[in-house]
Amino acid sequence: MCLWVEDNGIGIASENQNRIFGGFERLHAEETYLVTGIGLAILRRALERMCGQTNVEADLGTGRRF
Repeated sequence: MCLWVEDNGIGIASENQNRIFGGFERLHAEETYLVTGIGLAILRRALERMCGQTNVEADLGTGRRF
C-alpha cells in the first residue's frame, strides 16, 4: 500500500531532498517559513518502525509529493 501527500508549494531542490527528513533541518530561514523542522523526521521514524519507507518527489516551484 502507498500513501502519497501532495501540495503545490515551493518545491524542494534535488540536492536538499534527503536533508528534509533529518531532525530540526530547515531549508529556509525561520522568518521565511514558520516550521520547526521536526515533522518529517518524526514521520520517517514512525514509518521505519512499521517497516515502511519515506520518499519525496519535488522540483523547485512545482510542489512536493511525499
